[in-house]
Formats: sequence, structure tokens, C-alpha cells
Amino acid sequence: MIHTRMKYKRILLKISGEALAGNKKMGIDFDIVESVCRPIKELVQNGVQVAVVVGGGNFWRGRTSGSMDKTSADHMGMLATVMNAIGVADTLQSMGVDARVQTALAMPQVAELYVKDKAVRHLEKGRVVVFGCGTGNPFFSTDTGAALRAIEIGADIMLKATMVDGVYDSDPHQNLNAVKYDKITFQEVLAKGLKVMDSTAASLCMDNNLDILVFSLEDPNNIIKAVEGNNFGTVVSN
Repeated sequence: MIHTRMKYKRILLKISGEALAGNKKMGIDFDIVESVCRPIKELVQNGVQVAVVVGGGNFWRGRTSGSMDKTSADHMGMLATVMNAIGVADTLQSMGVDARVQTALAMPQVAELYVKDKAVRHLEKGRVVVFGCGTGNPFFSTDTGAALRAIEIGADIMLKATMVDGVYDSDPHQNLNAVKYDKITFQEVLAKGLKVMDSTAASLCMDNNLDILVFSLEDPNNIIKAVEGNNFGTVVSN
């Protein structure tokens, strides 16, 4: 039974691969992974159904692959997300949280193949589902993969945990005068070319009326605050 203080019953949490690397910049820092998994465990204990999508930028970034074929580069990126997904799921299991990895590409010795109905059944049984391989197609980002999975499983909201505390009119790391938005529409994100997510992900959420909350993962407990409906970060909606 869901705890009354939780605003959302089913969420999709998108975490960047870079966030899992911490100060190492590359690979996985399991102290960071554990700090992220602890609030996920608390959410599950309070009846919230949690699905997770993790990027792969801590291992590979297709857009920096130089002259490499884009399809091949993106396939490498999909494999990178699977390593992160296994790391997150294994950490959750070690904490006593039942978790499953589902991938958009078939790799039966490693993970389940993504099936929407099976993913929903896992969630309904209190298991965390970690999705890997993005959409399973090249030329689509893991943000788009997260948006697609959130819509397919009927998530109440997509939570995008990033390295900044919301959406700004310019890069706050480069512009000290950057202005943060508390709320912004998908139309504005697209029209202003804001880099909070790629245009395909924004369009997909806009067309399917799925709100996104963008917030900082610097304090992992922000995940719980987000599900409780606290007013922080930036809400992107219609």
C-alpha cells in the first residue's frame, strides 16, 4: 500500500551515466550507486513502483566517437547502459530490494528482453525494473528511451536526475547569470533549444502529456522529495 505522503504511485527515474561515475569521471563508483539506491529502497518500502533508466556516458558517448559509423557507435552506447543497469540492479538486490534488468536488445544470458506487460507485473509485485539499451535503436538518446518507457508503463511522472538543479536559460556552469525556470512548457524547451533533453524526448512527452521533473542528484534524497511532490527543481509540462 502506498504511503499517503507519496504523491506518485509509479515513477520512471532517469539517471545519467556520468552521475554514477562520481569524481572518477569514468566507470562506476559503487558508493555513488549505493547512495542512489537507498532512496529507491525507501520508495519501494512506501509502496511506490519504481522503474529506472540509466545512461551510458560514464563508459561511452556515441556523439564523441569521431569518424565512427553512428549506428555502430550507438550500439556501443546501448551496451554501456546495460553495464550500468546491471550495477544498479545488483546493488538494489544486495540491499534486499527485488530488481530486474530488462533490455531492448536480446541478451538472454544477461537480462530479460523488454516486454511491457512483464515490466508492469514486476512493478506491481514491488520489484524495481531497470531498463537498458535505450529504445534499442540507433539515433535515439537514453532520454528518449526513458520517455518511451515511462509512457509505455503508464508512469505518473518522469524524474530526470541531473548534475544541475533544474532547467536554465543557458549553461549555469558557464554563465553565472543563467536564469533557472521553476516551470516551463515543452513548447518553450523546443523553441528555445534548451539542452535539458533532446527534442525527440521533449516531443514524445509533450504529445503524450507526460510531465518531467528535472532536479539535482547531488543530494540523492531529492529522489524522495520529488516523489513526495515537493516544489523544487523544474517541472516541464504542457
